[in-house]
Amino acid sequence: MVHGVRLRDGRAEWYRNRWVRPEGEDHGPNTNVIEHAGRTLAIVESGPTPYELTFDLDTVGRCDFGGTLDFGGSQGYTAHPHADPETGELHAVSYNWVRGNKVDYTVVGTDGTVRHHAEVETHGMPMIHDCALTPSYVVVYDLPVTFDMGMVTEGVPRRTAFTPDWMVDRAARGETVMDPTAPLPYSWDPDYPARIGLVPRDGDGSDVRWFEVDPCYVFHTLNAYENGAPDSPEVVLDAVRHPRMFASDYTGPNEGPASLVRFTLDLSSGKAREHRHDEHPQEFPRYDERRTGRRHRYGYTVGMVGPGFGDEVLKHDVVAGTSQSRRLGPGRQAGEFCFVPNPGSDVEDDGVLMGYVFDPAAGRSELRILDAGSLEDVASVRLPGRVPTGFHGNWLPVTPAAG
Repeated sequence: MVHGVRLRDGRAEWYRNRWVRPEGEDHGPNTNVIEHAGRTLAIVESGPTPYELTFDLDTVGRCDFGGTLDFGGSQGYTAHPHADPETGELHAVSYNWVRGNKVDYTVVGTDGTVRHHAEVETHGMPMIHDCALTPSYVVVYDLPVTFDMGMVTEGVPRRTAFTPDWMVDRAARGETVMDPTAPLPYSWDPDYPARIGLVPRDGDGSDVRWFEVDPCYVFHTLNAYENGAPDSPEVVLDAVRHPRMFASDYTGPNEGPASLVRFTLDLSSGKAREHRHDEHPQEFPRYDERRTGRRHRYGYTVGMVGPGFGDEVLKHDVVAGTSQSRRLGPGRQAGEFCFVPNPGSDVEDDGVLMGYVFDPAAGRSELRILDAGSLEDVASVRLPGRVPTGFHGNWLPVTPAAG
């Protein structure tokens, strides 16, 4: 279900929610909503095709980017593409068990079609939720959460030839391969090497450079950029690091505290360094996306309490090395807060943070708008029901065509 609030002239004009209506046996996209090339798209990872929505959130239908999203029989996309603010192109790393040990790097142009595609070989079949972008590279995570055949074959009669080829054949015929209500069949593999790759943005995937890191899992990147002198180039990557994932709990992040860290990839030595920015358990990093791939100073996250989300919004100054906290009210659960710049300003924290907050005592959510500089309240919109926390959203400007 997609939720939306329309704001205009200092007031909320409407709140609405709509089911994404998949076609046939498609799985409905359930993770993120973005805008690209004039389309509003509901997206998810690992197989399902994006779905186009109207500006009022009704389903238009499948979107395969004009028939250009088809690699090895898979039309799946990702939950976390990143737009280059200078070119307007959409960069993504997509995975799917149908593709085996290959993941797909794609660039969707401003015309809404895939203009570049590269295959990248990984150690095995990793779960890749996010990526990152710099002016020269796309960042690929090859980390120890991998496809678990045992989770798929559980309960299947032994006489069934349940192999990867069998699964691909069934998928190609449009038949159901696994129970859509079951957990995503990926689990922690302690023997899988952890590494981060850099793929040149116009490369074919064979020129990827890998950097070994300590075992961990990354759902979400804050941002990445290039740093250093010409004789000592580096790629700097800020992300939320989990010590492990899906080792014993398959319901979500609950395998140790997640912290905001910096990976520095030294292109001269081929080594990676790691620095911890902040010790708070946290997730859902966001920033001023006009700085995608460029040096940033500020990042915003949401505090976690055990496996769930608490009432804390955090602002990190990664230059000064400081963090600021805002509590939104006892018992409340804050979802992802995204940054929206004030019109006409290019100051990095001159804008607002917008996110949904659920109050279990009242059984309702509200849209909270905070000043990005101070984290103080700007406005709120009380909603008639609950907006679940745990997934993603973006704030899209109203275009003349949308009305």
